[in-house]
Amino acid sequence: MTKIVDVRAKTPDELKTMLLDLRKEQFNLRFQRATGQLEAVSRIKVVRRDIARVKTVLAEQSRSAAKA
Repeated sequence: MTKIVDVRAKTPDELKTMLLDLRKEQFNLRFQRATGQLEAVSRIKVVRRDIARVKTVLAEQSRSAAKA
């Protein structure tokens, strides 16, 4: 699980890379669940929330950049 403080400390490029990695992980977890190979079902929820955190911080940064 990613802390929001850690996410806010990253640059927009790092956040976009992190978002891409999280989406790949989410896809793999969904695929494993569909084939019955997923053991850590709770990981899906954690990844989904991490994606939301990253997207929120990216939106905040773009809003603050637009105001400046």
